[in-house]
Amino acid sequence: MNSNRVIKKVTVIGAGFVGSTTAYTLMLSGLISEIVLIDINAKKADGEVMDLNHGMPFVRPVDIYRGDYKDCAGSDIVIITAGANQKEGETRIDLVKRNTAVFKSIVSEVVKYNNDCILLVVTNPVDILTYVTYKLSGFPKNKVIGSGTVLDTARFRYLLSEHVKVDARNVHAYIIGEHGDTEVAAWSLANIAGIPMDRYCDDCHQCKEQISRHEIYESVKNAAYEIINNKGATYYAVALAVRRIVEAIVRNENSILTVSSFLEGQYGLSDVCLSIPTIVGMNGIEEILNVPFSEEEIHLLRKSGNTLKEIIKTLDI
Repeated sequence: MNSNRVIKKVTVIGAGFVGSTTAYTLMLSGLISEIVLIDINAKKADGEVMDLNHGMPFVRPVDIYRGDYKDCAGSDIVIITAGANQKEGETRIDLVKRNTAVFKSIVSEVVKYNNDCILLVVTNPVDILTYVTYKLSGFPKNKVIGSGTVLDTARFRYLLSEHVKVDARNVHAYIIGEHGDTEVAAWSLANIAGIPMDRYCDDCHQCKEQISRHEIYESVKNAAYEIINNKGATYYAVALAVRRIVEAIVRNENSILTVSSFLEGQYGLSDVCLSIPTIVGMNGIEEILNVPFSEEEIHLLRKSGNTLKEIIKTLDI
């Protein structure tokens, strides 16, 4: 891709809660001129498309329609949200074998009609399925992206902002590693206006007590389980996270996002997909950054990666 190319077509595979809400956020963004929605349940996809199109007088023009895999042709980004849903009490890793089987059929159909798009994986467990997609597609590693911990990082920033009473957009912090139970909060880099979090809390008159790192980390890590327990599924925030990734690609922003991608020696990890602060632009993964995490955070990051690698070994790909 060259920097002058205009991205105009996005295909969303999966018209469930996440897929349809993603299509909605992209429709509102005004960034895309053509959105294709594909689902094994054509009737459901038709209903979602009809509902979206009825809002067309309120947004910038965008062509939204239900398609088949052949309609992936010409797509600049193909977003995969299809797969088995995470059930109450079920971990993301419990989903892996069921969704790996689903992805074998999806990826083979996509590449049949388009071998030059960016593949954006959202389905859980997202890191393993990003790896599966990379291996099955044969695409260059920069063109296979997982939504990773972009959402977890947003949750982390929101909870920190609530604690210190500062706009969440001005809280700088990362969740790295797996999007799941082994994710790592990079406390060593958390800051507000360049002020380390500990120092900010020492000087902050808004806080009645020091921040509880363990409590906030657990709230971030377990957020999806709590939401699923309360309402059955998570979709609003993750759809906004996906829109943010698409925006970075469409606008060639070179934004730094904690997306999941294939590692080749970074932080001592190889042959696994994990989330690290990464420059995202028109070509997908532009650069995985060498961030000065603490020794403990790097240890936990490697532990996260090695945990996923053990699961990957059990997969037939």
